[in-house]
Amino acid sequence: MRDYFIRRLLLIPPTLIGVTLIVFVITRFVPGGPLERAIMEAQMANVGQAGGSSSSMSGEGPGLSDEQLEELKRYYGFDKPAIVAYFHWLGKLVQGDLGTSTRYQDSVWSQITSRFPISIFYGITTLVLTYIVCIPLGIVKALKHRTFLDTSTSIIVFFGYAIPGYALGSLLLLFFSVQFGWFPMGGFKSIYFDDLTLWEKVVDIGEHAFLPLICYMVGSFAVTTLLMKNHLMDNMAADYMRTAVSKGLRFKSAVFKHALRNSMIPIATTFGQNITLVLTGSFLIETIFDIDGIGLLGISAVFDRDYPVVMGIVFLSSLLLLLGNVISDALVALVDPRIRFK
Repeated sequence: MRDYFIRRLLLIPPTLIGVTLIVFVITRFVPGGPLERAIMEAQMANVGQAGGSSSSMSGEGPGLSDEQLEELKRYYGFDKPAIVAYFHWLGKLVQGDLGTSTRYQDSVWSQITSRFPISIFYGITTLVLTYIVCIPLGIVKALKHRTFLDTSTSIIVFFGYAIPGYALGSLLLLFFSVQFGWFPMGGFKSIYFDDLTLWEKVVDIGEHAFLPLICYMVGSFAVTTLLMKNHLMDNMAADYMRTAVSKGLRFKSAVFKHALRNSMIPIATTFGQNITLVLTGSFLIETIFDIDGIGLLGISAVFDRDYPVVMGIVFLSSLLLLLGNVISDALVALVDPRIRFK
């Protein structure tokens, strides 16, 4: 098993190189990049200085000399071929440098780390609450199949599965923030947060986080609950359960000693995908609730063609997903003693 995980870890660097190379090459050919924006700003500046003359208004002339264009290409890294520029970026990455944001003129690493606390708070809270609630709920639904409890909770589960988190977020804001005023309109904390006591700070963060957490949990909540229930029901109908009960073991004891462990295998396999929420979150939910997390930073970087930030987020998200898959394999081996990776 040790050799298997060593091989999996050794596959992470070439996979990251493949993913980041594809994204990097795409950013080189997408129109409207930082170079084009700088040229457009120079043209607009010349139009303003010319006072709207006919030649300026017609857009004649680039507004920049050849030397200035070459300097801009050198500044944004467009003076080299795509492959050469990629390996230059990769060399800086190995040294821990993700580059400089073309929008904020600050290091990409600083831009991302400044949003770490918010993204980690929502990611870990969502992950923990999802598994704490969904696994017991799935067990209860399987044991109480076709009862009133199962039917009533299924309505909530299917509602959560049907409605996207960002759409639910808009409705929650409309009713509970605009109409009733029970919760803040958005953000992570109040503007007077520093003047509050410790308990008031906890309450303030809780009020701001309540609605976004519902939106974060609604999708994974439904999937995880149904996954737990359906696989537990399949295992309860298996031959080994009938054998265990026929030998005198109580049914519920057989469920928790045998069926439950086998039913946890699908939950373990999806852990690697869910762990990406710890970092990336959801840019749509963060946009709706004005949460200054990494998801909102990423979508803003795409719209602004801030390619260094895009590459930094792609690298970290891909790395976390690959590590999450390795963790999922380890959890599967831990839950299922039949699995031995060789």
